[in-house]
Amino acid sequence: MTTVYLIRHSVRMKTSSIETYKTNQEDIIKREKIILSVEGERRAEILSNEKELQDIDVIYTSNCVRTLQTAKYMMESQNLKANIDSRFDERRVGKINNLKLKDWFSKQYFDQDYKTVGGESQREVRKRFEEAFDEVIKKHNGKRIAIFSHEYAITFFLLKYCKLLDVDVCADSCKLRYEYKDKILFDKPISAPEVFKLTFENEDLINIELIEFNDLPYNHGV
Repeated sequence: MTTVYLIRHSVRMKTSSIETYKTNQEDIIKREKIILSVEGERRAEILSNEKELQDIDVIYTSNCVRTLQTAKYMMESQNLKANIDSRFDERRVGKINNLKLKDWFSKQYFDQDYKTVGGESQREVRKRFEEAFDEVIKKHNGKRIAIFSHEYAITFFLLKYCKLLDVDVCADSCKLRYEYKDKILFDKPISAPEVFKLTFENEDLINIELIEFNDLPYNHGV
């Protein structure tokens, strides 16, 4: 039995907290550098102590600071090292398309090939994520694996196995309604952190469940 925990990073620092940012680096590099907030650090430490997440054998993170910062508490408490793989990175946003297409945000979930200028489509994100994921479960068959990634990267990947029922865009969040094996898996905005547990028999998926913790109430993280 192979168990994989897909973990969205903890609460990140708001970009509104930065007054000035003088750099010639591309936007993608700046986004990779976003750190956890003080609250995000606290929640990451709480996460690392959850009973469900003990006895992890191997940790993977995206190439972003905030995923490694979230994972570091688990790494410290369980004496583990991180494996960093950029294929677990968040999807590239590109240019926000509100003026040309008001429902562009929902469209990226319902149309797997839709993308903004300079951005990635759902299909492109899922392809790279799935490639890395398959390598991980083959290499660590029978192990307990934690993969720290991002909101859209994880939810796009889960559409490989789940049915999307609805997307409800709110002022500062996006409520997703997912179904797995004819049962509701997820029906809320994604939290920070958020944990999905995938169980495999050899390389065949046998179950997905959302793992919630009473000491980590909802926080969207932006």
